[in-house]
Amino acid sequence: MKGAGPVMAVMGIFLSVQVAKAQWTPAKRLTWNSSYSVEPNIAIRSFGDPYVVWSDYSPGYWEIFYKKSADGGATWSTSQRLTWTTSGSADQVIAVDSSGNLHVVYYDGLPGKWQIYYTKSADGGANWTTSRRLTWTSGWAYSPAIAVTYPGNLHVVWQDDTPGNSEIYYRRSTDRGATWSTSQRLTWSSGKSECPAIAVDTSGNLHVVWQDDAPGNSEVYYRRSTDGGTTWTPSKRLSWTLLGSWNPAIAGDSAGHLHVVWEAGNGEIYYKKSTDGGATWSISQRLTWTSENSYYPAIAVDPSGNLHVVWDDNTPGNPEVYYKKSTDGGATWTTSQRLTWNSGDSWHPTIAADSSGNLHVVWDDDTPGNFEIYYKKFIK
Repeated sequence: MKGAGPVMAVMGIFLSVQVAKAQWTPAKRLTWNSSYSVEPNIAIRSFGDPYVVWSDYSPGYWEIFYKKSADGGATWSTSQRLTWTTSGSADQVIAVDSSGNLHVVYYDGLPGKWQIYYTKSADGGANWTTSRRLTWTSGWAYSPAIAVTYPGNLHVVWQDDTPGNSEIYYRRSTDRGATWSTSQRLTWSSGKSECPAIAVDTSGNLHVVWQDDAPGNSEVYYRRSTDGGTTWTPSKRLSWTLLGSWNPAIAGDSAGHLHVVWEAGNGEIYYKKSTDGGATWSISQRLTWTSENSYYPAIAVDPSGNLHVVWDDNTPGNPEVYYKKSTDGGATWTTSQRLTWNSGDSWHPTIAADSSGNLHVVWDDDTPGNFEIYYKKFIK
């Protein structure tokens, strides 16, 4: 027992170092542009390197830009322009497949109305394929979302107002973007179906959420596919709120459970989950209780199954980014933690977890005088 003292002391020091290491890094500015850089989206390669795309108005119209970090977010490449059209490109999202290929979808106004386009990089972003047009419709196609199933099948959803009001559509590629299926319509609503989000579970099933105002105010709806997007379950309504529900986001954990967050009309963030692959859902759980508005939630799940949510809240007098987590599958949550402290507005946070459980958050902020992209990391 006498010899245990120094050992325990050393272990105590080691544990203290480990605990101290778990922290958020200072915010890192990623862009220095003459005009707006907004709405970033992030993806992480399996070994922890982040890749970011955003919309940038520096050319005098909106174009898609990209940058990456090869050391887990410590340093970053120079910004790379991905689109070169004078018609405007925006609504960009990015995903990474199991081979490390990068996939970006977005809308472009080149055809005269917004349509969905796709580009790919097989070398970590050094080179990109010629943009491929995914939609040819008489209406406006925009707000795409993308998910990847093993080994590299791509699944894209978006909204299109060709039917007279916005509906949700879907396409897939089973050869890493070389060819694509025909577009499949997922909603037939008397209202507007908008803002789709898509996630995959551990079995490769697809799960889509969106907002629809057919009930008289916007509510969150859900569908799933267990055969890679060939067939889909009937639409299921997930929210019943007095003032409406918007901007849903969805993620799946390692147990196959699904987790959805959204903003409600009372200016707060809500959450619900399914433990049976989307067949049934828990009651809605309120995550925020603030004197002002909370909006634009995003959710990620780390390899241990912990849930991480970020959102905007303007309680400080201007929008700032906040965060909370759950370590028990959404049963309980930590208190809200403020991540940004700026004189300007911090908007549109997105979050991703890497294979080590570290978290990566990006957002846009106009503190410099125009909106720029910022990044922050939680080191586990």
